[in-house]
Amino acid sequence: MTTSSPKYLQEDNLSEECKKLLSILPKDKGWVGSYIYNYQGFWTPPRFLQGVIAFQQQFQGEDSDIILVTTPKSGTTWLKSLLFALVNRVKHPIFEPNHPLLVNNPHVLVPFLEHELYIDGRVPDFSTFTSPKLLATHVPFASLPKSVQDSKTKLVYLCRNPRDTFISMWHFTNNLLLHHNDTNSIEEMFDLFCEGVSLYGPFWNHVLDYWKKSIEKPTKILFLMYEDIKKKPKVQLKRLAEFLECPISTEEENCGVVDEILKMCSFENLRNLEVNTNGQFSTGEAYNLFFRKGEIGDWKNYFTTKMSDKLNHTIEEKFQGSGLKFSYV
Repeated sequence: MTTSSPKYLQEDNLSEECKKLLSILPKDKGWVGSYIYNYQGFWTPPRFLQGVIAFQQQFQGEDSDIILVTTPKSGTTWLKSLLFALVNRVKHPIFEPNHPLLVNNPHVLVPFLEHELYIDGRVPDFSTFTSPKLLATHVPFASLPKSVQDSKTKLVYLCRNPRDTFISMWHFTNNLLLHHNDTNSIEEMFDLFCEGVSLYGPFWNHVLDYWKKSIEKPTKILFLMYEDIKKKPKVQLKRLAEFLECPISTEEENCGVVDEILKMCSFENLRNLEVNTNGQFSTGEAYNLFFRKGEIGDWKNYFTTKMSDKLNHTIEEKFQGSGLKFSYV
């Protein structure tokens, strides 16, 4: 008896307009579906492409909006929880027993625009959102709606070193495929990653565009490094609060608010919550897939010397002169 594949692996709910576009776009082997397509210079699965286009055409960014941007598997789940706890700490005091983060997955509280709100032809009702709206996207800067680029909408960008990003992406996509399709070999996907063929990649284009924009517009884009938050979480959380214009007061710090936010949003705490252990999205992805290790340096368990040399060469070439450096330990 064969079971039908979960909704996130299905590609039959595409509009005729999207199918027509896909027929002329460059394509390559998919990380999750059969193929991945190049649209406006970045790679995306067909189902997400439809959501990206709807997001671009319909979303109107407001000055008060806060949008978290990442390449996939850069620590998105963690930063969503930190962002929600920080911005909503008056409405939802961090010490309250039924805090939303204790009973909801962070991806529900800070939804993806193209993956959730605009997916499969949905039209989101933003009147139900409280201000500031907390949203998320993987879309490169140049492909964001003009209203987001030109308004005072704040963008929080999270970057993770490319080695750990690749390993996390490879594990995540294989776990999505498990039981339904053949999984992808690390060698094949690594070669694709180094060629720039990855979810919302090339990795370097995505990172560099936001890095340069954050230097040009420091009040609009905050560029955070995953490794910096891991190593100095208090410093980076305060930096995030300052950028979002909701600075942490001396009184709050003395009351332990910063420590409590970091404790509640810690990888171990989030992973072990009932909702994240047993819950899943309506499309079938289990919440526990979003909590694997959350460590710096897991790439060492998988990379050969040859792989390290190959990616090092690519990264050095692509990021030369940018001033951006990655931490791998």
